[in-house]
This record gives sequence, C-alpha cells and structure tokens, in this order.
Amino acid sequence: MPTLCGSAGHTARPVWRDACYRRRVRWLLVLWDVDFTLINAGGVGARLYRMVFRDMFGTELPGAADMAGRTDRAIVLDTLARAGIPEPRQHLDQFLARLAALAPTGHELAVQHSRALPGASAALDALAAFAPGRDNAGAGTGHGQEGGPAGLDGTGDRAPDVCVVQSVLTGNVRRMAEMKLRAVGLDAHLDLEAGAYGDSHEVRSELVHLARGNAARRYDRDFSGTATVLVGDTPLDVAAARATGARAVAVATGGTSADELADSGADVVLPDLTDTAAVVSAILAVPDP
Repeated sequence: MPTLCGSAGHTARPVWRDACYRRRVRWLLVLWDVDFTLINAGGVGARLYRMVFRDMFGTELPGAADMAGRTDRAIVLDTLARAGIPEPRQHLDQFLARLAALAPTGHELAVQHSRALPGASAALDALAAFAPGRDNAGAGTGHGQEGGPAGLDGTGDRAPDVCVVQSVLTGNVRRMAEMKLRAVGLDAHLDLEAGAYGDSHEVRSELVHLARGNAARRYDRDFSGTATVLVGDTPLDVAAARATGARAVAVATGGTSADELADSGADVVLPDLTDTAAVVSAILAVPDP
C-alpha cells in the first residue's frame, strides 16, 4: 500500500572530492517531472503548440491533445492526427524542432505567466544538501550537524548515508524544459545533462532508461531499480516508475487526486511539496526488502 503523507498548506554538478566517493553510501537518482510537479507553466506550452501549428500549416490549431504525463513526441502525433493532418509522423521532427526554436519566445511568456509551485524551491534546496560536491553529502544531516538542517529525513534522527543526483524526467522537449525551469528559478540544483526529455521517445518509461544511462556515465554509478526515484503528478509518471523498477513519489498537484495516484501504484503520495521534511523523507526512504 502506498504511504500518504504530508499536509496541505504547508544543479548537482559532478565534483569528485566529496564524501560520496570516500564512504559506502547509497546513491539516488531523483528525476523530477516539470509541469504541475515543480511548476505551473500558465499554458505556455499550449500557446507555443498553436504558434508552431499556425506556422507549419497556415491555419489555427483546433485543439491540442491531452498533455498530462505524456511526452511531446506522443502529444504532437496525437495533436496532428486530431487536426486531420495526413501522415502526422512525417511532420513530427519538424514540429519538435520548431517548438524547441521557440524557447526564447517561450521564456518571455513563462516569465509573465509561469510560477514555481509552493514548496518546489525548498524541496530542491533541501535535497541539494545531499548532492555530490557538497561537504555533508553522504554523511547524514542529523541534529547540530553543519551543512544541513536537522531532521530533514522526517524522523528527527540522522538521515541515511546517501548522495542524491537531481535531474528531470519530463515530456517537454529539452529546450522547453530548460526554459520553463530557468524562467522560475528552479534550475540551480538540477543536473540537466543527467535527465531525459520528451523529444527522445514517445513512451515515458523509455525515458527512465535514458536518464539512468546519462547519470551513470556522468557519475560512474549504477542507478538501476530503486536507486532511481521518479517524482510526478500523474498516473503515467507512476506507471513509468513501476515499469522500470524505480520508486514513485506522487504529488497531487495536477489534475489527479491523491486517491487516484495511490490506486495507480505510487509508493508514496503527497498532497503537494509544501512539507519539505515529508518530501525529503519520501524520496530518501529505504524501500522494504
């Protein structure tokens, strides 16, 4: 049964000198979803879809396909098919390239209309205390220990010896993901080279394999199985974790309720990211054997 915890209302860079490489510690790859997990983009993505469609086909887009939890490759194919465009796959790469090229325009829109979701910045900051290159990474963050707030593991005791690489697993094409995160100031603790993006594959679970490979090459560590944690707001995020043996921490900050996320198989369900201790505890939790 998933754990429901928390209460509503409440760039790791590889530097090879820290405790992560001197101790027997657990390494985690934490892959954040972007839209409605970390940010509310204010409809910027849909606006850019309409702009690309108008430029390519000379008419208004009747309506975009459902975007929640899906990759841009899948969304574009579905959108073009619904709009009656013959052989949509022939137009897919061009559409994605034009979407990526609109990143500067998207940034201007995102600055105006997007916002970080409550608790997102604090959660990223808290996990950054465990990042490679931080002096206290891999050493716990117990009471009175320099470099990290006490009790971030949610227990009041020492946090587990762990090093955390934070990145993203998102349906956005990479330039859109980077643009959205930078527009709201959430990119500092994310190693975006270790993530995976929606222009790489139509199926979200395949992105998990790509991200693990990227992170393994960058950090020379194995992130298979539960050494990868996906944090997202849709059943498709949870399904991607379950299909690849990763852990799923779900947040009910999108259009899916906490009960629905629990039913989809999430290991932990949070109402939002505002309870930083609960977020960190959920992500760092050692899975049952």
